[in-house]
Amino acid sequence: MANFFLIWAAIFGFLSVALGAFGAHSLKAVLDDYGRQIWEKAVLYQMFHTAALMATGILQNLFKDINFNISGYAFITGIILFSGSLYILALSNIKLLGAVTPFGGIAFMIGWGFLAYRLLKL
Repeated sequence: MANFFLIWAAIFGFLSVALGAFGAHSLKAVLDDYGRQIWEKAVLYQMFHTAALMATGILQNLFKDINFNISGYAFITGIILFSGSLYILALSNIKLLGAVTPFGGIAFMIGWGFLAYRLLKL
């Protein structure tokens, strides 16, 4: 499972850089200030939680007897729901997507909380 999280961290890291550059250059004339702020927030949170996912995979490799799966899956879910909904919101301005974003935030909090819980077990 650790390699699964590391592979997804690499994919999400690549996408963070690519989407950040795409937003800064290709969408410069497309997005208004509000849309750019949303896009930048999505990239920022994606990169932070990509690093958390990478750390989760590394911890899983180091401590094979401790299960970090809930954290890893929560970070993946959070990236998809939080950042994904913000990317689409920035491009489409469909306000209903704002209702999805908090579920991604909750997934992030579950990931961090479970990570702390497991680390306290060390």
